[in-house]
Amino acid sequence: MKPELIHQLQAIVGSKHCTTRPEDLHCYSYDGRSTGPLPEVVVFPDSTEQVSRIMQLASAHRFPVVPRGAGTGMTGGSLPVKGGAVMVLTRMNRILEIDRQNQIAIAEPGVITADLQKEARKHGLFYPPDPASVKFCTLGGNAGECAGGLSAVKYGVTKDFIIGLEVVLPSGEIITTGTRTEKGVTGYDLTRLFVGCEGTLGIITRLTCRLLPLPEARETFLVSSESLAATTTLVATILNNDVLPCTLEYMDRTAIGIVTGFMAEPPPENTEALLLLELDGTRQSVAEESERLQQLLASHPEFTVHKAATRDEAATLWQARRSISPATFNLKPNKISEDVAVPRSRIPELVAFCEKMAAELNLIVLTFGHAGDGNIHVNIMLDKSDPEQERAGEEAKKRLFEFTISIGGTLSGEHGIGTAKSKFLPLELNPATIRAMKGIKQLFDPLNILNPGKIFPAE
Repeated sequence: MKPELIHQLQAIVGSKHCTTRPEDLHCYSYDGRSTGPLPEVVVFPDSTEQVSRIMQLASAHRFPVVPRGAGTGMTGGSLPVKGGAVMVLTRMNRILEIDRQNQIAIAEPGVITADLQKEARKHGLFYPPDPASVKFCTLGGNAGECAGGLSAVKYGVTKDFIIGLEVVLPSGEIITTGTRTEKGVTGYDLTRLFVGCEGTLGIITRLTCRLLPLPEARETFLVSSESLAATTTLVATILNNDVLPCTLEYMDRTAIGIVTGFMAEPPPENTEALLLLELDGTRQSVAEESERLQQLLASHPEFTVHKAATRDEAATLWQARRSISPATFNLKPNKISEDVAVPRSRIPELVAFCEKMAAELNLIVLTFGHAGDGNIHVNIMLDKSDPEQERAGEEAKKRLFEFTISIGGTLSGEHGIGTAKSKFLPLELNPATIRAMKGIKQLFDPLNILNPGKIFPAE
């Protein structure tokens, strides 16, 4: 990038908020999974106006801009694969309003998701989306990827709680979408278009978030079994018997083994799989659901049921669940982390397929995740210094995607496509659908300067 453009960027955000130092550029060349080329410059705007001016400059000189939050994404969505500028939005981290009467929050994209949850609780409200990285991921990043999380089975994902946006287009124009009202059907639903677009259509600079009343009661259960098939089949049984947990998580034996140390009371020996579930709501509704759940499980003696006695014990169990992903590196130095989703009734088939595939390819493959909504995380563990393991890992990824699509599933439940899955997009979407999506990209970003090289297969 020409020095004069760097100087103009520095004039917009301030010299200390614009860097070309190699050690800084390296910090913004990777995300939670992938490593890519270095950006040419990293900028840290502090306002919508600064974002707009940066995009006006980028449009005039046709250099790429890649929006970025905390960099916790898992598909390479924030990597500068075409060079240019990485725009880090973490300085825009203000919660602008909590409207208790109307149960909404207005916040900037750099707000940490857990910080919004904490602030909402002060007003007797809560923001349900809770990705595993909730303590450090940002609202803007969550919106860009349409992040899910542990509570999606009952409450839905990020798109269900974003009702309005302020967005800077690639041209630098500023638009608003949605409303702060419960209903609103004026024009096209652009809010849903931008949520999940992976930063390819516009840069979100303000979010209007729907909040809910804080549940007054919670109960947490750990259900374990010596049968993987029985455990995964139990998911649909629970949901079809008038029990709707706010979280319903699954772990296979490998996932259990790497986080057992977090549990105050480890599951019984020979446990092949477990479900971790939580009920929430009013005290009466939780008590009634708890009774139905325990009666249901009593009719299945193959399961061992443990109810957390205290909130501290429950917190320890959930910490164990959130620790699975980082703990996998105790198994192998590298992993391919996928987040396929299938109809809940097909979870047993997916898990069985992964077990068989691991044996055939001589790999460690563990499965865990959001069983309540069919979003299973498949972690393929390997050592990339071994060419044979790396080849086997790529083969496993291909087989996983093909099988997932064959049983009515999708390539991604919450991580997005980015660069990691782009070549597999035609497995799920036909050419006409991909052309329609590319047409939307062309409409909003005719110069292809905003997060180029993402989602669509290289041509």
